[in-house]
Amino acid sequence: MRQYEMFELSFQGAQPEGSFADIDLEAVFCCGGEEKVVKGFYAGDGVYKVRFLPEKAGSYSWKVTGVAEQEGEALCESAAESCHGMVGAEGMHFAYEDGTLFYPFGTTVYALMHQEDRLVAQTMESLKAAPFNKVRFCVFPKHYDFNHNEPPCFAFEKREDGSWDVDRPCFAFWERLEGILARLGRMGIQADLILFHPYDRWGFAAMPQKDNLVYLDYLLRRLAAFPNVWWSLANEYDLCGAKSIEDWEEIEEFVAAKDPYRHLLSNHNCFKNWDFTRPNVTHACIQSKVLNKVARWRRQYQKPVVIDECCYEGNIQHIWGSISGREMTNRFWRVVTMGGYCTHGETFLDPGQDVLWWSRGGRLKGESPARIGFLKGIVEELPGPIEPVESWIMKMTHVSDGEKEQLLQQGEPFVKAMLRMGDELVDFCNSEFVYQGHCGQEAYLTFYDLRTCAEDVLELPEAHKYRVELIDTWDMTRTVLLENASGKTKLTLPGKEGTAVLARKVD
Repeated sequence: MRQYEMFELSFQGAQPEGSFADIDLEAVFCCGGEEKVVKGFYAGDGVYKVRFLPEKAGSYSWKVTGVAEQEGEALCESAAESCHGMVGAEGMHFAYEDGTLFYPFGTTVYALMHQEDRLVAQTMESLKAAPFNKVRFCVFPKHYDFNHNEPPCFAFEKREDGSWDVDRPCFAFWERLEGILARLGRMGIQADLILFHPYDRWGFAAMPQKDNLVYLDYLLRRLAAFPNVWWSLANEYDLCGAKSIEDWEEIEEFVAAKDPYRHLLSNHNCFKNWDFTRPNVTHACIQSKVLNKVARWRRQYQKPVVIDECCYEGNIQHIWGSISGREMTNRFWRVVTMGGYCTHGETFLDPGQDVLWWSRGGRLKGESPARIGFLKGIVEELPGPIEPVESWIMKMTHVSDGEKEQLLQQGEPFVKAMLRMGDELVDFCNSEFVYQGHCGQEAYLTFYDLRTCAEDVLELPEAHKYRVELIDTWDMTRTVLLENASGKTKLTLPGKEGTAVLARKVD
């Protein structure tokens, strides 16, 4: 046994007489006066398994009860140097269990596990060379444009009437899914596993709620001990017509209650955001193109904000799948500079093959992944996570009634005119938006986006000296502009789109 790595016990027994999914098998693991209770599962061919994720090193005793009765002891060694544990939410950001910060730079391959082995292998090879450390993909197969293939296998066997029998898991399916999770884990990639979605021709999206809960219980028994898993309740939950909000709330509460390790959990929207203030939800997972709202969502939810869909680099006919690599790169910079996190996807036509990365994987073809990797390198060398710098103009959108009244009486004419705009104030502020972030007084990052400034004034603390770099986000270059800058600092800039300025404290 080793800290932060899945430990598995296996037992031989008779085939269950009833449900293969809901079986009586439980284990208690004890270490240093603490205990963890986990459920086991039936793996087929008379094999029963219990999986455990040790979160600390030490001597463990364990006892298994139910269809198998056994007990024993195991020494859990300290974690390997490259192993940091599960990722969790820390304030507005993410960190591994050992405290190492985690900055998610994700991509989307919705039907990754529903492809032939050759294509899955090709996707894994592409990910090895890519900057992405999180992948969104679905448990159930997907039926949508550019995604019409039949999967190699399904999650369950069928009943005589043709409906899915959730009490009879298809073991080949679950072994296939586990193999993909393990391969991603060895590459240091988090699996953002989507539990439901509406794009379906097989009937999974319309299963009755009681079947949904049996499926989720079996999934959690098998997969909760994988350290690199996140739970995404759905892709576009609000398009799943067979489920009510009450159903979704029950699903959310069920997953949170049945997961002994409390992996990251969220729910993804098409139109209406999920209520991310709910206590089981660990972070906001949002589909939006209005990226200057990231700072507002951080204030509203008080949790990390991940823009998991902001359109895709590609050339298909849909609006959401036809932005340029430059624009995808810009969108990452906008989100990251405000202290949020962003997810990539690609939708390039593949004549005769019908293999698009966003749906089925294969090879990355776009221009943005290299630039996203360049940004990732900059973020990871900063002294800490980025927090947004709100301009005084943006602060006008959320002043209290008392502050507003005082400003209307005593403020400058420009401020008074702004506050009298009413609902139009937000639109005005968005049009004047500046993407700026900071790491305390250690670093300041400004992204000029579409602006073509030939000069600017950077306001730095007087008490410190800063090294100021010009960053070309497309050409991926970094040039020192100034050494030992402080206070109000005038910058000479190249007057082109897609530039950024990074000031790092040197004293």
